[in-house]
Amino acid sequence: MQFEEFEQTVKHILGTAPPSGDRVAAEGRALAADVKIGRTLFMDKMGVDSEAEYKRRCMRDGVIMFHAHIGMNSWQTTAEALRTLQQAAESGDFIVDRAGMCLDRRMGLPKSHRQGVPAETGPMLQTPEDWNQIGRLVPIQPHMGDFMIGFPASVENTIRALQAGVTSIGNLSQFFSHEAPGWRDHVATTTETVKAIALLGALRRQGTLMHSYLEDGYGALFYDCATIAGWAYLERYIVEDLLGAKLAHCIGGLTSDPIKRAGWVFTLNRIHDHSCLGTMIYGDTISFSENFSTNTGLVGEYLLWDIMAQIECPTGHAVHPLPVTEAIRIPSAQEIVEAQTFGRRVEKTARRLHPHLDFSASYAFAETVAIHGKSVFKKALEGLKTAGVNIEDPVQLLFLLKQLGPAVFEEMFGAGEKDDGAIRGRRPVIMTDIFEKSKQTVDRYRDLFQKPENRCMLEGRRLLIASTDVHEHAILVLNQLCRDARAETVYMGAEKDPDQVVTKAVESRAEAILISTHNGMALDYARKLKQELEAQKLNIPVIMGGVLNQKVQGLPLPVDVSDNLRKLGFYPAARLEGRLTELLDSTGKFKEH
Repeated sequence: MQFEEFEQTVKHILGTAPPSGDRVAAEGRALAADVKIGRTLFMDKMGVDSEAEYKRRCMRDGVIMFHAHIGMNSWQTTAEALRTLQQAAESGDFIVDRAGMCLDRRMGLPKSHRQGVPAETGPMLQTPEDWNQIGRLVPIQPHMGDFMIGFPASVENTIRALQAGVTSIGNLSQFFSHEAPGWRDHVATTTETVKAIALLGALRRQGTLMHSYLEDGYGALFYDCATIAGWAYLERYIVEDLLGAKLAHCIGGLTSDPIKRAGWVFTLNRIHDHSCLGTMIYGDTISFSENFSTNTGLVGEYLLWDIMAQIECPTGHAVHPLPVTEAIRIPSAQEIVEAQTFGRRVEKTARRLHPHLDFSASYAFAETVAIHGKSVFKKALEGLKTAGVNIEDPVQLLFLLKQLGPAVFEEMFGAGEKDDGAIRGRRPVIMTDIFEKSKQTVDRYRDLFQKPENRCMLEGRRLLIASTDVHEHAILVLNQLCRDARAETVYMGAEKDPDQVVTKAVESRAEAILISTHNGMALDYARKLKQELEAQKLNIPVIMGGVLNQKVQGLPLPVDVSDNLRKLGFYPAARLEGRLTELLDSTGKFKEH
């Protein structure tokens, strides 16, 4: 994209005239006067007033914090899982320092808008009693990083979380790449987000942390680690310099290389001027398979490095032992317990190994991406200002960055040298692990899609590709494979509602719809999609892949719904190895749904 075209894009986006950031931030700060931060059982037990205070103590004393991620189908079953975890910790004589509450995505909507929206993975906090219980069930500090700040219900959720004693709240990165289901008012979302961050800024001296999981936003969709580092600098500028809150970064879920995992700890410490206070290093979610024994080895590998990195460079990041079932389904309470117990054994080994480990490769990674990242940050601010953006207005800046998207940002401001033949016109300084893995997946399945019977079916066909939620890499791979097979793809990207999918399918005259899903909503989504197809009188095949399960009332974990999808006339395809030719009728045309 040429800069003149970029300027026109910026002008068009800002034509909606979002409100003044100064006014919105002032409204957020004013709310702080009426907010009293609650006390949790963990605070009482540890004698602290916030998680930030506890983190600093751990950093001083060389204590490794441990994080668990919990989100069953209801708050009641989630509460039971927390009790189970605490009982196991007491019997095993260890501490679970913090637990991330993995909530249903509907929590991002204002309470008045949640009715009739399909349920997804995770609990809903429906009543004041539910909120009050968060920190008073067990002495494990609650962390609320999903579907809180960055959504239209940012302010109301942040106030309730603070009143419950939650002092680490997020997730800024989700603001850029996630959407509340069915919600499309980005101006309202931006203003609520800025108010919530300003509220945390007003309460910063009381230990509040603005959490941002880099790989849960644009960091998951950038090709270059240096661009992620630049984005981290940019987030810090917005949160700390413009809104006065304390930013706590998280990373790790899409990084498998142990050199990079340790390197990111060192990088974030540099980005935060060697006073980094992080939330957690998320477990490696991209290396898991259906082989639980292999997964156990992978958890041991990354935990060794994560713990040793914290010993080497204490940043307050809690380490995260993933349950080995993570790639297949929501882990049970017992599986979370087993992972936490395993993590304590790994810590003993890590402490013995640390004095003998050479971190020079990780420090070199940190130096490279931090230097290039600082350049990305400066170039972005200068370029945005030149294009007419008020870079001191947090509302305008956040609103614009959300509309631009990761591809345009990296193309315009990325660190790598320009190369017209490279992805986004630049050669990455250091490619991210998730894109390395995506390339490997494309290579793995290329022969399948190039088989004569499959290529013949796909060549010249118009296929619409979309995801029901934020998980986009599967459809990026699928899009590439279909295009390599000479199909014409209509790529919609992530977090598309059924009405958007069908409207686009009609407009583009798509011959088939390929949908990826992950968040425990496959059946509800499919039913709404079928209703939309029937309303538009569109009869084309629908293939649904990914994690084909559904949250069911009364059950602690989602259930497989592949058979239900077949009954709707859809084609469930959890794996790419499925027979593509099943979609054709005897004349070689796509079957109707």
